[in-house]
Amino acid sequence: MDSVRRKKSRLFGKKAGIASSLILFVWSAIVIFPLWVMFINSFKDRLSIYKNPFWLPEKWNFKNYTNVLKEGNYLVYFRNSFLVVFLSIFIVLVLGSLVAYALANWKGSIPNILYFIFIAGMMLPIRIASIRLLGIMKSIKLINTIWSLLPIYTAMGLPIAVFVLTEYMRQFPKELMEAAHVDGAGRLKILVRVVMPMMRPALATVAIYNLVPFWNDLWFPLIMISEENQKTLLLGVTRLFGQYQTDWSMVLAVLSLSALPVILLYIFMSKQFIKGLTAGALKG
Repeated sequence: MDSVRRKKSRLFGKKAGIASSLILFVWSAIVIFPLWVMFINSFKDRLSIYKNPFWLPEKWNFKNYTNVLKEGNYLVYFRNSFLVVFLSIFIVLVLGSLVAYALANWKGSIPNILYFIFIAGMMLPIRIASIRLLGIMKSIKLINTIWSLLPIYTAMGLPIAVFVLTEYMRQFPKELMEAAHVDGAGRLKILVRVVMPMMRPALATVAIYNLVPFWNDLWFPLIMISEENQKTLLLGVTRLFGQYQTDWSMVLAVLSLSALPVILLYIFMSKQFIKGLTAGALKG
C-alpha cells in the first residue's frame, strides 16, 4: 500500500509540476507579447507597422532612435524622470526604514495605531487629492518644477514601504540588536550597521514595487508641470500624439527606451526582490 501511495504522490507531483509550468509559460507569453510588439515596431516606419505589426521588420530602421536622441528634449525628459524617481525612492527607503524601525521596537498600543494609519494610505488613492495638492505646490512655489513630484511620490510610496519593512523587521532576532546595544551602539548605529544590511531583500522589494508607478506616472506631471524643460519622459511623449495622426514609430522608440531602466533594475535586483517576497516580507 505504501508503494502504491508513493507512486500516486509522485504521479500527482509530476502532473502538478507540468500544470504549473504550463500556467507560467502562458503567463510569461502574455507579459512578453506587448513588450515584443513595442520593441520590434520601434525599428519600423509607420507604414510597416500597419502592414505587419507582430513580426520582425523587413528592413531595420534605426532612425527612430537617432531622431529621439537628436531631436527634441527627450534626453532632458529622461534626466528629469530619472532624477525625480531616484530621489523619491531613496527618500521612501530612508523614511520607511526609520518608521519601520520605530514601529517594530516600540511597545504599546500607539505604534499599532500609527501602523494602521500608514496602512490606510494604501487603500486611499492619492489622486483624489489632486486639486488640493495642486494648491499646496502652488503655495510653496514648486509648481512647474520636477520638485513638485518629489513629496507626492514620497507620500505614494511610504505606506507600502512601512508595511513591508515593518513586517520584515519584526522577524529580526532581538538578540542581535541587544548585543549591539550592550557593545555601546546607539539606535541609529544599530539601524545602519546591523539592521540595514539584513534588510536588503525587503528594501529591493520596496524599490521595485515603487519604481513602476513612479516611472510610469503621467497624471501628476500633467497636472503640475507645463514648462518644457521640466517635463518627465512620459509627459514628453504626449508631444508625439497629434490630433489627426501620430508618429507611432517615434512613440514606440521612446517607450522602448523608457522601459529599459525598469527592466535593468529588476534584472540586477531580482534575487533580492525574490528573497524579500519569500522571506515573508508581505505577510500581514
